[in-house]
Amino acid sequence: MSSRTEPEPGLAPVPDLPEGEYRQLINVAYRLLGSLAEAEDAVQEGFARWYAMSPRQQEAIEAPGAWLTTVVGRICLDVLGSARARRERYVGEWVPEPLPDTTEWMNGRPGDSGTDPADRIALDESVDMAFLVVLESMTPAERVAFILHDVFRYPFTELAAIVGRTPAACRQLASSARRRVRAARPPETPTGLQARVIRDFKQAWEAQDIAALVGLLNPDATVVVDGGGLVGAALRPITGAGEIARYIVAIGDMAPGMKLLVRSVNGRAGLVAQRAGTTVTVAAFGLEGDRITHIWAVRNPEKLQPWTTT
Repeated sequence: MSSRTEPEPGLAPVPDLPEGEYRQLINVAYRLLGSLAEAEDAVQEGFARWYAMSPRQQEAIEAPGAWLTTVVGRICLDVLGSARARRERYVGEWVPEPLPDTTEWMNGRPGDSGTDPADRIALDESVDMAFLVVLESMTPAERVAFILHDVFRYPFTELAAIVGRTPAACRQLASSARRRVRAARPPETPTGLQARVIRDFKQAWEAQDIAALVGLLNPDATVVVDGGGLVGAALRPITGAGEIARYIVAIGDMAPGMKLLVRSVNGRAGLVAQRAGTTVTVAAFGLEGDRITHIWAVRNPEKLQPWTTT
């Protein structure tokens, strides 16, 4: 995966487009697609279309940043439209690509962290893994309208040009998406409580204490593991506190020497599993109160490149 979000070397920058707007484009595309690699591809494609125009065409565009946002939004809409077919070919379960808090990895990550697209993502509630999973249930048009309006405050008149609908239709799309989010999201768990529960879960996992694990899990908890067909992973969700606890203990038995770290995953406390300094699993958690309701574990190595520490 490329780590570049600036224009190709040797090309003049887009006029009147400050650094913050590069960051904005990556932020928009990641929330729309749930994939850092696809988000960067969408932004690069947007710039490629800009540089494919003649100087006269470029000069006719009064607001290059707004033009690029429209183009990247349309590219993301096309990608979302083809996502269902791609997911049908995906091996096992699909989980959005997890994001690190790069300040936690500064001493161990290679290269200049300032060039990594992960550094450009603002870690707020709109990248919470539970939130991204809800977005996956939306139609492409709902997702684009909701993210651009409710998260980034784009007016419906501008959304209409991206989605290809009237402003009134975009308003309805965002409203429908908003209802989905309200229906699916539990009350927010305080940050401190979530961190404590995840630390307790880590300790119980390391101790292979099934009873303690069960006590931290909601009876109807669910684990979804994304291996992408590239590494071993459960191909279907695992449900029930007892089943999950036994599964987790079995993983520990099969992976001696695995090191668990409590780290920020998409802006929330999560777990990172490493072997020989290489990140092999990143787990995000959904909680209701002090009980874990969901675990989204990403093992697909293609989705773990921002987590490389060697």
